[in-house]
Parts: sequence; structure tokens; C-alpha cells
Amino acid sequence: MAKLNQLPKTTKRKRKRLGRGYGSGKGGHTVGRGAKGLKARGKVSLTFEGTKTKKSFLKKLPLQRGKGKFKSLKPKPLVVNVKYLNLYKKGEKVNLTTLVKKGIVAADEAKKQGVKILGDGDLQVALTVELPTSKGAVKKIVKAGGKVVEVKKKVVAKKKEKPPKTTKRKRKRQKRKENR
Repeated sequence: MAKLNQLPKTTKRKRKRLGRGYGSGKGGHTVGRGAKGLKARGKVSLTFEGTKTKKSFLKKLPLQRGKGKFKSLKPKPLVVNVKYLNLYKKGEKVNLTTLVKKGIVAADEAKKQGVKILGDGDLQVALTVELPTSKGAVKKIVKAGGKVVEVKKKVVAKKKEKPPKTTKRKRKRQKRKENR
């Protein structure tokens, strides 16, 4: 025999929306938010810690001083000038592995930071370069009879920016200004 408490549910209730009138089931006066205070009126910011500013998390973070405080903490790529590529034979490929084999750069640093070829010095050998290069370096490599293969960078998709949220009060003010 089927028992009432074991029957499957046939209805689904929607979530009660606070402060949307009496018909929503959770309307009237304080709508479950308690009386007064910041939490009753709006959201509390993530960085808010009350009035304890001396012990706050933001005050405990180290303050960077000096002239390099706005510089990026990312490591810059290792620089290899065109004059060092004369160690290669005609028609050879220049990439990370060949640079490490020839002893021009250290393996661990090259993998961490990457390598960029700059245009200081002269090049007498025709090479195919498969690394990021400066404009001056490209000119010198092409002049020597070589070619530069472009290295594709990873493309990160950007999120679409949402328009800023406006409150009901702000929209009303904007309408009043437009009507004047």
C-alpha cells in the first residue's frame, strides 16, 4: 500500500523573490532582512571589515616602494643579438633547442622566460628563425638571405563587458533629465 510520505513530488516551487510585493510570498515591511543596518539596505563589499582599519587585511599587505613599483613582475625574455647567430651554418633553423645546443642560452632560463632576437651586430649567414624577433633583427636576417617564421601567440578570449547596472532611482532621474 502506498504511503503519502513516499509518493513522488509532482510540483516544483519557484524560489521566493524578496521584496517583490505581497503576492511573491515574501513581501511586506522588512522582507526577511531584519530591521535597519547595512545588510538590510544593500550588499556589503568584499573588502569591508568593520572599523578595524589597523588590523585589516588590506593594511597588512606589503606596500611596494621605490621607482620600480609599477613595473611588471613577469620575467622579461632573454635577449640574443643577431651577431651571435653567426655560429650557425647556412640554412640552419634557429629555435630554443638549437640555441641551447650551441650554448648561447641556458636551458632552464630559456624555457621559463623565453627568448627574443634583437638586431645588434651583423649577420653573414642565411638562417630560418623560429623565435620572436624585433623589426631591426628581421631586416638583418632577410638582408643576409634568411627568413623569419612568425611564432603565433596564444590568444585569450576576452569576456564581453556588461553595461553598468543602474538602479531604479537612477533610471528615474535620467528620464526626468531627458524630459526637461
